[in-house]
Amino acid sequence: MKVKQLSIFLENRKGRMRKALDVLEEGGVNIRALSIADTSDFGILRLIVPEPDKTKKLLEDNNFIVKIGEVIAVRMQDQPGGLGKILGILDDNDINLEYLYAFVEEKENGAIVLLHPENIDGGIKALQDGGAEVIPAKDIYGL
Repeated sequence: MKVKQLSIFLENRKGRMRKALDVLEEGGVNIRALSIADTSDFGILRLIVPEPDKTKKLLEDNNFIVKIGEVIAVRMQDQPGGLGKILGILDDNDINLEYLYAFVEEKENGAIVLLHPENIDGGIKALQDGGAEVIPAKDIYGL
């Protein structure tokens, strides 16, 4: 139920993110979801891709620093309050959320939120016990 996520550390300078995206394009890597967070010195580009281990190597071979971590993918209703229900389950179970990002899932008329709680296993259990639909990695990767 855990989804592998790439975190790519980027210097905060012109063209660095584009270079990473060019490497992915040249490698035929389809990005399923992404998020970027930045500071004045560096950024972290978080990606969900179909073959995370292979993509990590591709990026490292092109001089990027990459870490593989895990997130939880949860299907939610694409309507007001949809995200609040998911976050409420975590709050009710004292699960601290470090970050999240989401995307709309057109074919299902819903949305998918990618969650990174401090405790991944505890987060999965709380979400499942709370009736949330935790999505397997293969469904997110689109394989």
